[in-house]
Amino acid sequence: MPSILITGASSGIGRATAEKFLAEGWSVGAMARRADALAEVKGARALVGDVTSEQDVARVFGEFDAAFGRLDVLFNNAGIFTPPGDPSEVALSDWRASIDVNLTGAFLCTAEAFRRMKAYQPQGGRIINNGSISATTPRPGSVAYTASKHAITGLTKSTALDGRPFNIACGQIDIGNAATEMVMNLSRTSGETNETMDVKHAADAVFHMANLPLSANVLNMTVMATQMPFVGRG
Repeated sequence: MPSILITGASSGIGRATAEKFLAEGWSVGAMARRADALAEVKGARALVGDVTSEQDVARVFGEFDAAFGRLDVLFNNAGIFTPPGDPSEVALSDWRASIDVNLTGAFLCTAEAFRRMKAYQPQGGRIINNGSISATTPRPGSVAYTASKHAITGLTKSTALDGRPFNIACGQIDIGNAATEMVMNLSRTSGETNETMDVKHAADAVFHMANLPLSANVLNMTVMATQMPFVGRG
């Protein structure tokens, strides 16, 4: 059966995606920092680790390979949203935390997956990055998060280009207002009254991307609550 490794899999979009792939018969490795929360993702291989740690990432990917033999798909989903504010109000520590988790974490996992997919016989695999609609259109007070997600688009395109000789596909999903704890918290702190969609629709979209043959790739997909502010955030 095909296999997928999902980061940030203990809650929200990551957990919903893990449950979707498990229901479809895939082998699932679920990576997150919280062992107790990962234990609730029944049927997945719990892989406790921090995406910002090069050592943790290497160990987790090694455990995944030992369990399943081959990584078919990586879903780079782990991400955080630090306290909002305009550029003059954002603490440097929060800026660095956003970049470390949202961008460097995705890079470390991408590098580890890419290395393995190049070495497999036959070569190949797929990497899917969770970009967020903030990869194109920011919400107010989100400079650190938005900058990290704009950078994810560059990571996606470069990986897609560099992956061509090795049959490695890379695409990005930009998700808008899936009903997760993070989105609910953002709505409360920003005062926005945004429409949301069931998180299962985001998971279904990731499954569609992952289930394509390697001869086809969704380079970028936006899936969002129909009535939410998005274009121009209005």
